[in-house]
Amino acid sequence: MRVVIERSGGFAGISRVQTLSTDDMPAEDAQRLRDLMDASGFYELPSAIHSDEPVPDAFRYKITVDSERGTHTVEVDEGAVPAPLQPIVDWVKRAAR
Repeated sequence: MRVVIERSGGFAGISRVQTLSTDDMPAEDAQRLRDLMDASGFYELPSAIHSDEPVPDAFRYKITVDSERGTHTVEVDEGAVPAPLQPIVDWVKRAAR
């Protein structure tokens, strides 16, 4: 499984891309990422999730997952990240550091 999170926006408007592959991580971490993906229902999420109201200087995430289930991309505003998706955003940001 390959996960790419592209974060854009914010005060400086700087774009940042983080990529993780389960092939390049310890088996325990790879399983944790798979479990988070399964729990989030990622492949059932719509391709775009927007905040009801614009938030100045907020981030926007573009999350692409390529796995045995295929490739799916979700673009989500920072204030609209669904609760099941937030652990994935947090985990990938920490793991990619």
